[in-house]
Amino acid sequence: MTDKKFWLVTGAGRGMGIDIARAALDAGHGVVATGRDPDRVTAALGTHEDLLAVALDVTDPASVAAAVDAAVQRFGRIDVLVNNAGNFYAGFFEEITSEDFRAQIETNLFGPLNVTRAVLPVMRAQRSGLVVTFSSSAGITGGEFTSAYAASKFALEGWSESLTPEVAPYGIGTMLVEPGFFRTELLTEDSTRYPEPTIDDYAERTRQTVTAWRGMNGQQSGDPVKLARALVELTDSDEPPLRWAAGADAIAAFEQKAQQLLDQADAHRDLSSSLVHDGAPANA
Repeated sequence: MTDKKFWLVTGAGRGMGIDIARAALDAGHGVVATGRDPDRVTAALGTHEDLLAVALDVTDPASVAAAVDAAVQRFGRIDVLVNNAGNFYAGFFEEITSEDFRAQIETNLFGPLNVTRAVLPVMRAQRSGLVVTFSSSAGITGGEFTSAYAASKFALEGWSESLTPEVAPYGIGTMLVEPGFFRTELLTEDSTRYPEPTIDDYAERTRQTVTAWRGMNGQQSGDPVKLARALVELTDSDEPPLRWAAGADAIAAFEQKAQQLLDQADAHRDLSSSLVHDGAPANA
């Protein structure tokens, strides 16, 4: 393996976060595993000389600052930040309350922003680091019943892409991870909030969709343990990818979206290309 690195992983009390923290430890790295309940983190991961379990609520900047301070005090540096914590407010847009939509954005977008804002000064000071942010194939292609979730993930995509050139001069890289469907706890009651049907036009579709999604829980094709190991391998490489499609279904989503964009660019190419101002230079 490469030199030992020190990781900070959010949402490490359950689901994918446990697998990521464990894979990093197995690879010989030090890990600050965070979650709202550090006892739950310890129960999931056990004890390890290179493990520090810390309380962290990604929506609370004070909690974030305390966790980052604890990480630096224990290990002296943070080499890899994994923004993994998140949840899922499902539903058709008209049936998702304004409060729930904002809560989705608060956790899935502002959560990673809060943590990254606190970690970047550490990485700039050491002139190295990697910010890994879990997006989703829903951050590449939107779909019905996921408007709030997709909005949060699309926002992460734009933020991370824009952050990349800002921090590159200081030896800091970024990686977006876009998983397809993995057998995690995302579709459990702890992570997903389903709406109660409130609009007759959507009622039957809502019931059918909720039933279908609940039926998918525990049946997803992706193996989160394999994803975690692959993630460690990529972070240890000389050039981690800026964007990683995790899973065959994620690759298919990438390819489909790329083709859709090309088709949409071509569909009205002549009209789009005719919009130059009459007074602009011919080669503008």
